[in-house]
Amino acid sequence: MAFRSLPAEISKPTASPLPLRGSNAARLPVNACAAMTCSVAADGNRRSKLVWVWTESRQVMTAAVERGWNTFLFRSEPRSNDLANEWSSIALITPLFIDGKQLFDGQSRKIASFYEVSSPQELELFQPNTQEADNVVINFQNEWQVIPAENIVAAFQGCNRTVLAVSATSTEAQVFLEALEQGLDGVVLKVEDMGEVLRLKEYFDRRNEVRNMLALTKATIARVEVVGMGDRVCVDLCSLMRPGEGLLVGSFARGLFLVHSECLESNYIASRPFRVNAGPVHAYVAIPGGKTCYLSELQAGKEVIVVDQSGLQRTAIVGRVKIESRPLILLEAKEHSGTETYSIFLQNAETVGLVCPHEGNQPTIPVTSLKVGDEVMLRVQGGARHTGIEIQEFILEK
Repeated sequence: MAFRSLPAEISKPTASPLPLRGSNAARLPVNACAAMTCSVAADGNRRSKLVWVWTESRQVMTAAVERGWNTFLFRSEPRSNDLANEWSSIALITPLFIDGKQLFDGQSRKIASFYEVSSPQELELFQPNTQEADNVVINFQNEWQVIPAENIVAAFQGCNRTVLAVSATSTEAQVFLEALEQGLDGVVLKVEDMGEVLRLKEYFDRRNEVRNMLALTKATIARVEVVGMGDRVCVDLCSLMRPGEGLLVGSFARGLFLVHSECLESNYIASRPFRVNAGPVHAYVAIPGGKTCYLSELQAGKEVIVVDQSGLQRTAIVGRVKIESRPLILLEAKEHSGTETYSIFLQNAETVGLVCPHEGNQPTIPVTSLKVGDEVMLRVQGGARHTGIEIQEFILEK
């Protein structure tokens, strides 16, 4: 325990003193809970995730602090203690020290229990009612993560304890954060590569987009014209879509139509709630990060955003893309308050439709039934793009 003491000017808490629980336990300080919202439960409640960092790299430390992650783990040994002192002098961090099976702060207050699990048998013995601390950090000593993560999530579900797992990569962190949909409460990112910090932050940024409602506007159909054949793209997702949901697609990035999924029952073909018949290969489709890409660029493993009538968005993984030659129909629309024209080509089929602003049992209008004057939902945004990223420059598209 001698190595854990910090100089007085460093060991002062950066927030209000920790409320003690019992004789030697403390809850996490607010500034130690560098939380990111990365998932939404089925009931719509957001769950914040903790990110702590375990590293000896100053670059990793700097990248983490710049992204709001300021809780760092150190071993209780002279070298790590010196490193904690050095970093505390240049950045506002919360150092925690591993001493055996416990984690302490700079004032020797117990913050969490620390467990290393190396076998399924040890994992089976790990039960929530046997833990004294409010917070638990688990370090799996082998390459299996998915099943252990699921077992831990199931075991601690409904408990008041905070459970974090040590992750050697951002990919492993995602496994722990998403296990059994709810995931663990957080991760300890143990890395020496700054790129892993950047990739984990990108993951959170993509997931946090769920919190942001996309602004959709009403547009009026101004032209409906059957054209010739074209190569159209069916996008099959690894997720099911609900009525009113679809993908944002358009001939121009400045105006994307909400193309409905094939989740509705019809007399023509069986329901396919994972599919959007999205349009021809040249069309833009919205993807996470406020970006677009061409439909022809989609492939298995890429992510797109699924949007509903109200603008609520979520990410989904592409499972398969089918490109086939089919007859197309050209649709043009204008905003109620503007003169700019937006267009989209879609397959001329009864199962393909655009989401309309009307609520009810039929949130979509099939393209075969669309006529001039009908209203549809449109996403209006900046049109100039470079590799899918919106930029500020003059552009003329027609």
